[in-house]
Amino acid sequence: MSMDLQRGNGSRPAGCGPALAQAYWALCDTWGVVVQAVSGLGLVSCVVLMLVLLLWSRRRSGALAALLLFLLATAGVFALPYCFMISLSPQTCPVRVFAFSVVFSAAFGALLARGLALLGAALARGWKEVCVTAALALVQVIVAAEWLLVVLVQDKRTCQFSPPEFAMLQVYVMLLLAAALVLALSFLRRACVTYTYSYSYSYSGKMRRWNKLQAGLLVLTLMLSVSVWIVWITLFTYGNRAMGRSPGWDDPVISVALTANGWVLLLGHGFTQVCFMVRSDARTKDPPLDFTGWTSCRTPASAEPRTGSDNSGFQADPDGSRGQVVASSGISMSEMRAEKDYSIPRPTTTNISEPYDDYYGQRA
Repeated sequence: MSMDLQRGNGSRPAGCGPALAQAYWALCDTWGVVVQAVSGLGLVSCVVLMLVLLLWSRRRSGALAALLLFLLATAGVFALPYCFMISLSPQTCPVRVFAFSVVFSAAFGALLARGLALLGAALARGWKEVCVTAALALVQVIVAAEWLLVVLVQDKRTCQFSPPEFAMLQVYVMLLLAAALVLALSFLRRACVTYTYSYSYSYSGKMRRWNKLQAGLLVLTLMLSVSVWIVWITLFTYGNRAMGRSPGWDDPVISVALTANGWVLLLGHGFTQVCFMVRSDARTKDPPLDFTGWTSCRTPASAEPRTGSDNSGFQADPDGSRGQVVASSGISMSEMRAEKDYSIPRPTTTNISEPYDDYYGQRA
């Protein structure tokens, strides 16, 4: 695909005015209008979800930042069809080559990092999940930038590339997609097998259902993304040419694939994760304190102080009558010497000379 491979002999669509340049005819064509409407709705939805996260969610965690980065990448996917509906030119070529691979590497990198976090990997725990996503996207940034520098600067060529070359530029993105799918399948297997015997407590049951639902949605999102990529790469590199529709169908195929994959990412992961996060935040809100029925600790002014005793049997014996009663019963009473005043009996041994003789003062 190059700049000279454009619809030179195509007819003007019915919705295009006579003053509109041929490079923009796809914007007023039937398929272009549909793609613009659907992708525009997806772009607005991504912005709304990001605002909901920023305004509604109370926690500022790594998972929230990673989800915001994923929604930002998905918004970029919805914005890219406009670059492919405008004919290839020196202005649109760098955007097509650079932005296409970078936004998908960020989106699939976020899903890969999410899979690592769900599996409990320390590499993607907390704020490290955002770092992993950014690092994975940075690799594709370097690859795409090097390609542009070599083709446009060093070789001093116009932006020319064939469909197979454009597909080969996405090898790293496809590797991220495959790795994310493998991790999602591993998490789904763990959610279905590891928690098989977790029925003792309701909390375990809820966690098990939550893990299975999240794993299923992640696998479904990635499987649909794989299907979209297989279809557009097959049509772009072979199918359109075999049907005699190349290059007329090349840009529409990529535009439709971008829009379809954007909605798969938004509905399968973005929208559901936002709902789960907002719902979990709503459940964790502390209920207001209820002071109904509490009594005051203050003593009423009209109340008189009361006196009492803990045990009436241990009262003072001013006249010594209690001692006389005991003596009359035949029990002798004598004063205990201070040095022998022990209330706890001590254990003794068979050897009377030790080990307590020193303690009792019997040894010289």
